[in-house]
Amino acid sequence: MTCSAERADRPATADRKTRIRNLNDQLRKTGVGGRMVMTAGVPALPPHEIAAILLAVANFDAFDKDNDPWGEHDCALLHVGERQLFFKIDCYDRNLANLSPDSADPAVTIRVMTVMLPEEY
Repeated sequence: MTCSAERADRPATADRKTRIRNLNDQLRKTGVGGRMVMTAGVPALPPHEIAAILLAVANFDAFDKDNDPWGEHDCALLHVGERQLFFKIDCYDRNLANLSPDSADPAVTIRVMTVMLPEEY
């Protein structure tokens, strides 16, 4: 599984990357600024595991050049107890029909964070 890269027609500036990263972190940590969804396997888990998973995703901070090569904090594979989990943030246009024309601009972007079990990918 790979995380998103900058669009080829939109250069990646440090300020732009910082805005994208901050918006992604805001959604991941607080649930504000987009939508959060889970694949079917996650809500099928016991409630205490779901709570631990969401807390682990919110608290995740082990981003590095290997798991976050574009510096956007948009996905990660992590472990919660014995369970392996994955989260991914995608940026769509306001109609949720296409990718966002500018993922650094919340006025034209809806972020969707998906939390899933790796076997559901």
